[in-house]
Amino acid sequence: MRFTQVLRLRIKCPELTAAKQQYVPKHQPAVEKDIKKLEDFLMDKPKIVVLTGAGISTESGIPDYRSEGVGLYARSNHKPIQHMEFVRSPSVRQRYWARNFVGWPKFSSTEPNATHYSLARFEREGRLQCVVTQNVDRLHTKAGSENVIELHGSGYVVKCLSCDYKIDRHEFQHILNDLNPEFKDAPDMIRPDGDVEIPQEYIDNFRIPNCPQCDDNRLKPEIVFFGDNVPKTRVNSIAEMIYAGDGLLVLGSSLLVYSGYRMVLQAKDLNLPVAIVNIGETRADHLADLKLSAKCGDVIPKLFNFKNK
Repeated sequence: MRFTQVLRLRIKCPELTAAKQQYVPKHQPAVEKDIKKLEDFLMDKPKIVVLTGAGISTESGIPDYRSEGVGLYARSNHKPIQHMEFVRSPSVRQRYWARNFVGWPKFSSTEPNATHYSLARFEREGRLQCVVTQNVDRLHTKAGSENVIELHGSGYVVKCLSCDYKIDRHEFQHILNDLNPEFKDAPDMIRPDGDVEIPQEYIDNFRIPNCPQCDDNRLKPEIVFFGDNVPKTRVNSIAEMIYAGDGLLVLGSSLLVYSGYRMVLQAKDLNLPVAIVNIGETRADHLADLKLSAKCGDVIPKLFNFKNK
């Protein structure tokens, strides 16, 4: 490789890293003694249940909602889709799928980061029981984790609200692409901050297929939208995991959504220890036996990494 090529690579790499870090809130460096405390906390807990939130995926370039200065609430007027609005309003569904269609290639190509890979390693080494994630990005699965419960569902499956029809999101993208050939310039609608800006006339003309099985026009991603309930079977499975576990580790979640906070309450009701790693305060700081205010990527990959010690 020529010197000029090497130089270009060295120049580009920091830019790529910066792009992935743009959604990570301001934070202090992790303290080595705190990392050691967390490692000691986990050392004798092979059945720990891990709960992950948006704070671990920000390091892969997926923004969260609430982080100060960098979350979607802070950077735009974007608000999360409400379940009943989606169910009742054809125009809401049309706008949602138009935006989702434009953003899907970037979202689905996002890669796991060091925290995702470390948790997959911990699973292989028998250091955790399962990962429960509030994220819908499938990054844990991409990283190699096998025992994953998607608390709020997944953006990778589309289902019909009236029957049992389901389709892979990648296949659904092809269908939407065939129905909306005028969206060939869709990549240009992605803003530098990662949000999607679509002219209203595009949204008004965006076409969505009906369910091929029952002809209902309410196809929805298999995601628990705000205002909807997590399926009872999923709630029960998580409760059983916590009951059979020896503690709870929360990573990258403010726990403001009750479905995650409930897991902390369940653990404390069972007198199980709880550790939290998150930039800034969480709803359950007062219940934590150990709290590290740090970026997960500065902490988790260093755990049980004995070759570097």
